[in-house]
Amino acid sequence: MTMLAYFNQIDTRLFFFFNVHLANPLFDILMPFITDKYTWLPVWIAAIVLLLWKGGKKGKAVLILVLLSVVLTDVSVNRLLKPLIHRVRPCNVLQGLHLLVHRSGSFSMPSSHAANFFTLATIFSAYYKRYQWIFWLSAALVAYSRVAVGVHYPFDILVGALVGWIDAQIVLLLLSRSSLKKFNPRG
Repeated sequence: MTMLAYFNQIDTRLFFFFNVHLANPLFDILMPFITDKYTWLPVWIAAIVLLLWKGGKKGKAVLILVLLSVVLTDVSVNRLLKPLIHRVRPCNVLQGLHLLVHRSGSFSMPSSHAANFFTLATIFSAYYKRYQWIFWLSAALVAYSRVAVGVHYPFDILVGALVGWIDAQIVLLLLSRSSLKKFNPRG
């Protein structure tokens, strides 16, 4: 058995564990809600308003970093990695899964949801350490929801989370080397 076949076998077993064996009526309601991008729209609007209105210079800097990080993450995931890896979503190839949302025709690896939410968690946690547990918990819930609803394998989520974290670290590193060092959360 090749390494790739072994990897896919483990990932498929993990997928069925999380998607089928852990499925329950509560998750059937919560996970589609958590995974829906429109659920988070009011949260992001409120965050933008708070950063602009009450955040001062720091809030505006965070908003700019968040936007740069999400753009970098979106490009690296959707324009580079997904077409390069070319992995088909589990909902389009597996039988007997617990599908809670519509099937998507786009590729699976890495998860854009996980990447974007882990990018956001990384940036927000760097500046608002007191609330970082909320950011990381939100990112983890959204990432897990993608497996629970049947549209991603667990390794898609892990790779997405890693890509999001790395992209945010790149943006924070570029900030530390720019003329805007005073906004660097690392001093």
